[in-house]
Amino acid sequence: MSESVMIAFAGIGLLAIASQWLAWWVKLPAILFLLLAGIVAGPVTGWLDPDHMFGALLMPVVSLAVGLILFEGALSLKFAELKGIGKVVRRLVSTGMLLTWGIIGSAAHFMLGLSWEMALLFGSLVVVTGPTVIVPMLRTVRPNTAISNILRWEGIIIDPIGALLAVLVFEFIVSRAAGGAIAHTLITFTKVVGAGTLLGAAFGYGMGMVLRHHWMPEYLHNMGTLLFVFAAFTISNVLAHESGLLAVTVMGIWLANMKQVPIEDMLEFKESLSILFISGLFIVLAARIDLAALLDVGLGAVGVLLVIQFVARPLNIFFSTFGSDLTIRDKLLLSWIGPRGIVAAAVSALFAMKLASAGYAEANLLVSLTFLVILFTVVLQSFTAGTLARWLRVSEPEPKGVLFIGANPVARELAHELDRHGFRTLLIDHSVDYIRKARMLGLRTYLGNPVSAHASRNLDLAGIGCMMALSQRSEMNTLSAMHYRNEFGRNKIYSLQTMKESMATERHLASDEQRGQILFSEDVNFGTLADSLAKEGRFRRTRITEAFSYEKYLETHGNRVIPLFVVTEKKDLVPVVAGRKLQPGQGSTVIALCRPAASLLGKKA
Repeated sequence: MSESVMIAFAGIGLLAIASQWLAWWVKLPAILFLLLAGIVAGPVTGWLDPDHMFGALLMPVVSLAVGLILFEGALSLKFAELKGIGKVVRRLVSTGMLLTWGIIGSAAHFMLGLSWEMALLFGSLVVVTGPTVIVPMLRTVRPNTAISNILRWEGIIIDPIGALLAVLVFEFIVSRAAGGAIAHTLITFTKVVGAGTLLGAAFGYGMGMVLRHHWMPEYLHNMGTLLFVFAAFTISNVLAHESGLLAVTVMGIWLANMKQVPIEDMLEFKESLSILFISGLFIVLAARIDLAALLDVGLGAVGVLLVIQFVARPLNIFFSTFGSDLTIRDKLLLSWIGPRGIVAAAVSALFAMKLASAGYAEANLLVSLTFLVILFTVVLQSFTAGTLARWLRVSEPEPKGVLFIGANPVARELAHELDRHGFRTLLIDHSVDYIRKARMLGLRTYLGNPVSAHASRNLDLAGIGCMMALSQRSEMNTLSAMHYRNEFGRNKIYSLQTMKESMATERHLASDEQRGQILFSEDVNFGTLADSLAKEGRFRRTRITEAFSYEKYLETHGNRVIPLFVVTEKKDLVPVVAGRKLQPGQGSTVIALCRPAASLLGKKA
């Protein structure tokens, strides 16, 4: 028995990592592959039976996992930032969400014959989108900045708000059935909201004070916070049934908005833990789907899906964007993209189990319908949104631009040269003087620390495909390389050696994995380029042809040039890096820095 359970856990883990890896490889939301893996493992093959495997622990495990996911999402909600995201997002997650809820609930009632209670609960379950499905889709679709920001912020904010709506609808149903009186319903509703809000605020404040005053060693911060979340969730549920989800959401919001509370490391830990829970939880929940019930929902379910995609979402978008600066093309793409994610799946499974035990015959249909909505929206939108964005001409070009760490003279000249070739550039520096000079050249800039929380939230990286660290401080280059590795991928992180690094021994250097690929060559450092540019070195552009190959180019110019970049015939940018042989094809253009004559004479001497 124990061996079979261990095998099942190992199998879930392998399916989870395989699904996440496959999603990363094909640039589609991981939730799609997790769902398919769960269906194959559960109802198709019968290998995974979560009810038998977890027994009485299934409901508590699902509840705690959903609570942690909501807490992690709530940690991203800062009131100061909400003021700057515009009227559109505020409408989307408030009145627009209620409009969507009403439309979907009505469709479920009239098309599927669900009672009003079940129909409205179903509607509350599928109003959420969520960053776990939105962010991977945005990477593939690459919509313009306005669309991207609206979708991303909507996904972050609506998760806890939508889950709260579902909790309140569920509590209304249960309390109404228990007493039947409006007064009893209001008392139960007040207890849930009161207990969840007060306990969430109390635990959030308490944990915030612990972190602010360092009453706990740093190595216990993540574990301590996790246990605080579980404690808040459990105690709140004991005091008021099903108020735990509200409590952990309020706790996360409270922590996110407390001053002088270090939550950056906590966010990274909770994000990794959330991915673990999302992956395992989605496979387990998908394995519980009743395929027969899913197939029996009939044409009414098709009608509901069409209403969600072609009625509820467009009406929400056009209502929420009324009076905004968005074009009709922007609104059409926003109307198309709204995939449902893990919160809808987890909360539906949780409430279905509770309602089924309370005698609601329609409860199990909620899970099948919710997963059907998830599958329909993720599959349809993942495969069509990119084409629609290009057809509407609201997508950004393929990200071929460069993020420069540093706006010093070397970084400015390189960025200016690439800008002439049509590559988008963005320079980051803390020096007001450097930023001012870069702006005078017409370059896009950001004044501040490249690894700050503000930069992570506010940098517009649309069209940017790689990072080049050209700061004169090697520590900043290394930090930036590590910080942006997840954004661009390891093979798109480059770093120029400082003069100090070029003379240092291996024991004093950060590893190549941390620094990224070394730009240009081992013999070229920041001082080499700065000296050449200061002595009127010039950029030279040379086209490679059949008659004039790259080998002949090197023979002709020798050490008079420093090859920097290659622009391929397809207009891709290929930086020259140390230790990698460059083989530009015909039609490519080599961009090099011509050394000044004085520098060459000094080198020969």
